[in-house]
Amino acid sequence: MAKTYFSLEISEGNRITKIFQIILGLICFFVAIFWLLYNFRLSEPDITLWITIIFLAGFSYYQIMAGLGRAVRFIEIDNKIIRLKKNSILPAAIMGSDDIARIEIFTLSIAFSMKNGKKSVLRFGTTFTDRIGPIKEMILQFAENNNVPVEMKNQEL
Repeated sequence: MAKTYFSLEISEGNRITKIFQIILGLICFFVAIFWLLYNFRLSEPDITLWITIIFLAGFSYYQIMAGLGRAVRFIEIDNKIIRLKKNSILPAAIMGSDDIARIEIFTLSIAFSMKNGKKSVLRFGTTFTDRIGPIKEMILQFAENNNVPVEMKNQEL
């Protein structure tokens, strides 16, 4: 089984979009630094200044990471591991086949139950249903190759 990568993003940005994200991130970072230095000289800093600076710095970090391609959500299935990045800010979770107790496949989600008691749920949504089938197929193949129990369940509304 070869390493298979599936993007969980709604749209893939092109090169121009990524360049603009990096530029916007750098502008926000410099505005945050300027705002910090300018307001320290004029008056005593208050809570609104810190909230503004933290927001600008966080937004700047996110835009730069998105422009560099590090904020992409994905699932990567290999012979013995599954790398799952459900959140664009947090790092990818690495789940080894020895760590997975069972996998539950629902209509629009997949739940990974770990042997240590933790549970990780991958929710697909209804926007791009063409990706759901191939991901489920690869998860089933991964489970079969590694003797991981799989349950197919229907979600009732």
